[in-house]
Order: sequence, then C-alpha cells, then structure tokens
Amino acid sequence: MNPTPVHVAIIMDGNGRWASQRGLKRSEGHKAGAESVRKALKAAMAAEVRVLTLYAFSTENWGRPQDEVQGLFELLSRYLESEADELLRRGVRLSAIGDIEAMPAPVRDGLAAAEATAMNEAITLNLALSYGSRAELARAARLLADEVRRGARTVESITPEAVEQKLWTNLLPDPDLLIRTGGDMRASNFLLWQCAYTELYFTPTLWPDFGEDDFAAALEEYGRRERRYGLCGA
Repeated sequence: MNPTPVHVAIIMDGNGRWASQRGLKRSEGHKAGAESVRKALKAAMAAEVRVLTLYAFSTENWGRPQDEVQGLFELLSRYLESEADELLRRGVRLSAIGDIEAMPAPVRDGLAAAEATAMNEAITLNLALSYGSRAELARAARLLADEVRRGARTVESITPEAVEQKLWTNLLPDPDLLIRTGGDMRASNFLLWQCAYTELYFTPTLWPDFGEDDFAAALEEYGRRERRYGLCGA
C-alpha cells in the first residue's frame, strides 16, 4: 500500500454540465463547485495531505464568454475574502501559481491578503490561476535563455533540475496523485512536467457532486497502485 500522497492535484471539471442538467445557468454550477472546494480541502486535511493544488482558471479559460469569465473572477474574489480568516484559523497556507499579474485586481488583492497565511503549516492550498503548462515551460525556457545570454550559465548547465527551478511550482513537490472529475480523460495542459510520474485518477462524478467520500475513494485507489518510476516492479 502506498502511504498517503503528499501532494494531490485536482482538475475540477463538470460545473457547466452540472448546471445544464438542472436547467441552471453555468454560473450556478461554478457556485456549487465552490462548496466542493471546501469539502476537498476538509478531506485532504483529514487525510494529512500536505499540498492540494486546484486547477481554478486555465490560460484557455480566457476564451470563454466574457460574462462567464467575469463571474468566475467575482466568485473567486468572494471566496478569497470570505475564507481568509477560516484558512488562517485552520492553519492553511494559501498560495497560487500561474500568470497572476493577468488576473483582475480584486483577485490579486485577495491573494495578497492571504499572505497572512504564509507561516501556516497544516496544508498548502495552491490555486492554479491563469495557468497553462505550455506557458509555464515557455517562460522557464526564456528565463534560462536570458541567463545564458548574460553569461550567468552555460547551455550545458541546463538540466532537468535547472528547468524545475524556473517553474511556477519550484517550491512545491511534484503531485503524487492527479484527480480529474467529470469523466474526461486528458491532462488539459495542467502540470505536464510535474506529472511525469504522477498517478492519475479519473471519475465521472461532476465537480459540484464531488465530496469527501469521493476524495477518500481516490486516495484508496492510489493506495493500491504500485509506483515504479520507470523501474521494475516488486
């Protein structure tokens, strides 16, 4: 049996379909999904997971209808404002990865206010915002190329470890388990480098219906996996 994963990442998919099935606006699905964030965090803390990364807004999501994008930002800023004290009280450290400067001011302000949680150690809740793995890798390549241009490093010194140090996730361990809700089986440009040897778990459950029992089921399945990292099995 594998021990509890240190880092769990989740692609939270299915909010729009959940709303459509109920004859509701897509925004109502996103609101329902916010409650699943609270449940997933509670379940992760109960299982003593150390890092929970949530794919909250991708680089591709900018192409959605403007009213939906604006609604997502308003929901996110309200979440950051309403949950700040609770996260601080429960020992949750809030962090974010992605092109944060591209986010609207209320979201950036909410993240800045969360700096009060920087010393918390119970769990890190990491939000991927305006995040895309290809953009992340292109950024890392530019940073390394600039160091070569300035003579700060040689081309030969560009190793996988050097690339990792330029990623937005450089202070985090790689995910042990990636959960995707909603039934689709693809990575959707999420943590492609970091998930090289991550265990993948797909569930048809739509994100607003994903609760603590679903999280526990994913951990139970993870516990039965044999992680070989390209080597031979037992």
